[in-house]
Amino acid sequence: MAVDVPMLKIRGLRKVYPNGYEALKGIDLDVPKGSFIVCIGLSGAGKSTFIRCLNRLIEPTSGSVELEGEEITDVEGAELRYVRSRMAMIFQKFNLVNRASVLTNVMTGALRRYGTLPGLLGLWRKQDKEEALHFLDLVGLADLAPRRVDALSGGQQQRVAIARALMQHPRVILADEPVASLDPATSHSVMDYLKKLQEEQDITLIANLHFLSLAREYGNQVVALKGGAKVFEGTPHEITDQKFQEIYGEDAAEVEIR
Repeated sequence: MAVDVPMLKIRGLRKVYPNGYEALKGIDLDVPKGSFIVCIGLSGAGKSTFIRCLNRLIEPTSGSVELEGEEITDVEGAELRYVRSRMAMIFQKFNLVNRASVLTNVMTGALRRYGTLPGLLGLWRKQDKEEALHFLDLVGLADLAPRRVDALSGGQQQRVAIARALMQHPRVILADEPVASLDPATSHSVMDYLKKLQEEQDITLIANLHFLSLAREYGNQVVALKGGAKVFEGTPHEITDQKFQEIYGEDAAEVEIR
């Protein structure tokens, strides 16, 4: 019988910064294809370091990461650029070009496939523009395509970032606190789009979230980090009150409701 290869297989992932701080302490995790994994924990628990070690925005000290059975921990150059094109990133602060249009920002998601020269010269292909408009339509922003990004609200900018990520044709989306800078109503709107697109596009998604209520509503698997160590892995509803207190301690009341 054939055994399904996980989308990501993470073994012994460890990160020690130059000052000696051990941010990750040997994380093991299998990420099934098509899953929505939510990583929770207090600020400083290692969530951002973990997610950025997966696509090597931060270089892990030791351990291994496999993407669909392919070891990616040591790849360099063109191979690393290809890996990153398969693992799109959504950031807390959006990381958009404010002076550029919404459409142009989305099309930059194709740069890793075609190189930076078309973007620098504005030589976008017709199919790139059509595809970008399609993804903007999926996040409800096609009518704002000509507008400058800095004229948009925070929630709209994050939806532009989601459309840009889809433009990469990723197998995995890594979302690092994608709603931390948004108000509660806008947070739910952005998470609704992420969940819907993750399911419709059959994309594996790993999101760092601060609030447990969001993890319970949107994730089908939860991983909790504390002090750089994995202290929980399971479904959202398996987080008992006791486990919740173990993860968050005296800050539990602040992260339960969003």
